Amino acid sequence: MNTIGKDVIVEQEINKSSFITYLKLVTTPLDAKNYIKEIKELHPNATHHVTAYLVGPTGEHGHANDDGEPSGTAGLPVLDVFKKNDITNFVCIVVRYFGGIKLGAGGLVRAYSSSASLALKEAGTQPIINYQTLELTFNYGFMNIIENKLKNYEIVSKGFTTNVTLTIKVPESDITTLKEILITLTNNQIIIK
Repeated sequence: MNTIGKDVIVEQEINKSSFITYLKLVTTPLDAKNYIKEIKELHPNATHHVTAYLVGPTGEHGHANDDGEPSGTAGLPVLDVFKKNDITNFVCIVVRYFGGIKLGAGGLVRAYSSSASLALKEAGTQPIINYQTLELTFNYGFMNIIENKLKNYEIVSKGFTTNVTLTIKVPESDITTLKEILITLTNNQIIIK
């Protein structure tokens, strides 16, 4: 799964209606709901506030709302744009100010889909990286060589007693290789938890 690269706001006009799309990175359904509330307060006179979000490692927490548009013509088309691109951990709100020209069901689906697509294109995507924490305990003599090997990883904490203890954050995809390298570098004189 992927997520969006950055938060964006994009606007387009379709047949005199203004569509303002807000796309934001979120990690919980509550964050999504709070952002939806914030945008509704920002645009109290808008005709519609169409919303969609997916949250969770596999997008298991989802929501779509047409907000008064004909059923299935707004919220689900927005959500589908992100589902088709394997995107999670986002909230998308398309604010519509009606311009006086009715778009019809097909026109609404195209308008809301294109608004979401435009925002996603502007935001870009990035892979979701799952991390694990490793605790490394080793002799002081290995400090420089190990710290050099760990320069691309986040060191969460350091402890110095009779041995050195480092707690590091590592992408799950790197764990097996990193363990093998550290065991080789220390001649198996490292404890990895």
